[in-house]
Amino acid sequence: MRRDITSWFSSNLGMDMPLVAYGHSGYPLLMFPTAAADFLEYERFYLVDAIKDFIEAGLIRAYSINSVNKYSLLNRESHPGWKVEMLSRYDRYITDEVLPLIRNECGDDAKPLTTGASLGAFLAANTYFKHPDLFRGTIAMSGSYDIYNYLESYYDDNVYFNNPMMYLKNLGDGFHLPKLQQADSLVIVTGQGAYEAPDRSRDLSGVLHSKGIPHLLEVWGHDVNHDWEWWRKMLPYYLGRFCN
Repeated sequence: MRRDITSWFSSNLGMDMPLVAYGHSGYPLLMFPTAAADFLEYERFYLVDAIKDFIEAGLIRAYSINSVNKYSLLNRESHPGWKVEMLSRYDRYITDEVLPLIRNECGDDAKPLTTGASLGAFLAANTYFKHPDLFRGTIAMSGSYDIYNYLESYYDDNVYFNNPMMYLKNLGDGFHLPKLQQADSLVIVTGQGAYEAPDRSRDLSGVLHSKGIPHLLEVWGHDVNHDWEWWRKMLPYYLGRFCN
C-alpha cells in the first residue's frame, strides 16, 4: 500500500500540520482522529488495515489529518472563546489548505467523503454540514454533535457555527439546505454498548429529518461498545455501500 506523509506550516493555525495519504488512486476519504490524537492514529489502531482492500484496489485514497482538539475543546486551561476560535481556524485549514492538496492529487472537482469516530465524528460531520458544496458526505461513528458542554455556557458566533445541533435547526437558506437535501452519502452510526450514547445520534437524526435531509441512522446492538473493535467493522461496511 502506498503511504505518503507530508507536513507544512499552516497559516490558519500557526503550527506545523502533518497528514498521511494511503493509496495510489480512488475516491478521496478524509479521516479525522478521535479525541486529542494525531494523524497516524487510524494506522496505529488498524482502521487503515480494515479498509486496505478498498485502498489497494484503487477505490479509495485515504487522507488522515491532525485535529486541534488538544488546543481546543479538550484544553481545560483555555477560555471557551479561544476553543471555538480554534475550531473556526481549523475549518479554514481544512477548506483552504487540505482540500486543495486533495484536489491536486484526486482531481479539481474532487469532493471528499469525511469520516471519524468519537470526537472525530463531530469534526467529520461538522465539516460536511458546513460545506456540502465541497464534500460529498460523511460516515460519522459514535459521535456527539452538540459541543456546548465543552464551553462552560459561553456563547458567540463561533459556538453557533461550529455546533451542528444549533445551526442545523435554523438552517433555511437557499444554498446550504438545498445541497444537504440532495445528500446521498450521509451515515450516522452508533452502538448501544459501553460508553456509547445512541441518543446523541438519534437527536441529530431528528434534526436532519425535520429539515428534509436524507441520511441513514444506524443503531447497532447492545454489545457494540465505544471502541476500535467496532469502528474497524463500521467503516468498511459503509464504505462498501459507496464504493461498489
